[in-house]
Amino acid sequence: MEEETISEQQAKIFALRTTANREDQVMDFVYSNAAKKKLNVYAIIRPHGMRGYIFVEAKTRQEAEQAAFNVPYARGILPNEIKYEEIEHMLEQKKKEINIQKDDICEIISGPFKREKAKIKRIDKQKEEVVVELLEAAVPIPITVKIDSVKVIRRDTDEEEDKEED
Repeated sequence: MEEETISEQQAKIFALRTTANREDQVMDFVYSNAAKKKLNVYAIIRPHGMRGYIFVEAKTRQEAEQAAFNVPYARGILPNEIKYEEIEHMLEQKKKEINIQKDDICEIISGPFKREKAKIKRIDKQKEEVVVELLEAAVPIPITVKIDSVKVIRRDTDEEEDKEED
């Protein structure tokens, strides 16, 4: 238990103010600075939807400041350290448990094929994509969509029961 608190204390999160809409450029500069100077910068985070700030996870405040030193569009590190709990809701969880199987019938819930029903043909969990074929289409055309763009409405096992009734 003591080891966990020590490792948690080693990495600190600092907020770096940037010029609005220049967050990606600042991230690139901070990353290359940290790599060149071999600084203990563990992560650089740009929360989606938050403009004018990025977060730098580093061993010490000095290392975070060194990484941001002389970076164009960087306005400086805020005086207080940021607690992980304060920004946790802005971060995307690594991998969600995906309950999708091949041959499931799904409904597309976003994009140009919204409200169309389709059959899952292939699942790529690394890219978080699925290949589906629209059910109402005259010719089956495989379409690749993001996993969170589909909602399973019927399992393959349900379909087998339907066939037995025929």
